[in-house]
Amino acid sequence: MIQSLTIKNFLSFKEEVTFSFEATNDKKLEDYHIVEVAKGIRLLKLCIVNGANASGKSNLLGAFEFLKQFWFISKENKMDKTGVIPFLLDSETPDKPTNFKLNFYVNGSKYSYSLELNQNIVISEKLDFYPGVQPANVFTRTIGGNISKIEYGNKIKISQVAKEKIAISCLTNMSVFSAYTKVNTDIPEIEHVLIWMRKQFMNIVTPNMQHLVQYAEQTILKDQNIKREILAYLQKADFNIFNIDVVDVQKTLPDFLIDGIAQDKSIPSSEIERIKNEKTITIKEIDFLHKIVNSQGEEEQFTLNKNYQSEGTLRALGIGAVILQAIERDAFLCIDEIESKLHPRLIEFVLEQFLRNSIQSQLLVATHYDGLFDEDDMFRKDNFWFTEKKQNGSTDLYSLSDFRALNRISSIQKAYKLGKFGAIPNIS
Repeated sequence: MIQSLTIKNFLSFKEEVTFSFEATNDKKLEDYHIVEVAKGIRLLKLCIVNGANASGKSNLLGAFEFLKQFWFISKENKMDKTGVIPFLLDSETPDKPTNFKLNFYVNGSKYSYSLELNQNIVISEKLDFYPGVQPANVFTRTIGGNISKIEYGNKIKISQVAKEKIAISCLTNMSVFSAYTKVNTDIPEIEHVLIWMRKQFMNIVTPNMQHLVQYAEQTILKDQNIKREILAYLQKADFNIFNIDVVDVQKTLPDFLIDGIAQDKSIPSSEIERIKNEKTITIKEIDFLHKIVNSQGEEEQFTLNKNYQSEGTLRALGIGAVILQAIERDAFLCIDEIESKLHPRLIEFVLEQFLRNSIQSQLLVATHYDGLFDEDDMFRKDNFWFTEKKQNGSTDLYSLSDFRALNRISSIQKAYKLGKFGAIPNIS
């Protein structure tokens, strides 16, 4: 589980800011919201970020996504860019390094990862773990003479040959993790983190409908149990849907695509010949079964494919799929603009179901929907964070729990609309 992320000079984050899943001492709804990962360390399962347009909500989620991608991108050319984007609304920051520090827990053990880089090279990279109260180093990577230098802590067992192979593979513009995956060696302290990064640190969900629906379709095809759970989500979005069918659909292929398939060595030659002759391919798709009551008061059933479903239904399909995967994996998931295409009551249902069913999974959502503030029977004060754009164009990040005397406010939503917490559009 993630404890905190510190960011500096990344996208709209010019000055150093820290986002944290650490809970306050408030005991409200503790059974649903909080996981005690270590003695005295209480982490939230859900955080909600509110703020005006262009205030930096998506950039906070983007910081997590950047790390996810950077850890595993393998560079073939040391002249390639690292992919990081510094704060650009300043004459000095584009030439200064970007910094990240991520504190997290894997299998009950605390890890701390730090990264300093610019657009061309990684300046430093470090992973520590906590076998006790004090940290122990896994690796420390620095730069010298345009070459990466990697040193390992005294508790880490690794052969000299493996050290050299990792060092050779680790170009100055990529992560040690990516280089490590190319070498046939086993360092448990790194392996545990890599498994967490791959399986329990999920890709961000954006408002892009196509990718979300494709993900849901693949999930339904693989897992019947997940299919039943997704169906329950869908029925909240569209009460006429009573089932989902997997069907075989024949697609006609253009010649240029057939030529490309013919080059794929993993496809049996007999199948390639069939495709060349018939110029078709069979794929699996999902159909939605609708049940309605006609004008005579009789039940009727109709089958419609996804092209005839509302955008809200498809969004609910995708959101349900990714959240159920996060719960199953005990994973961390970011959702940007969760309110996109969804009715407010459905948003509340999705978040409530996540809190009720998750064990150690975490959800970070960005939204403009302020109706969640006054859902006292569902959320805590420390669930809420704000992003506010400052005059210099940078983002300020802070928690609702930073404000005093919140219990004296009868409506957090109304106070937010009146500007008591900032993070609202400056409309004059």
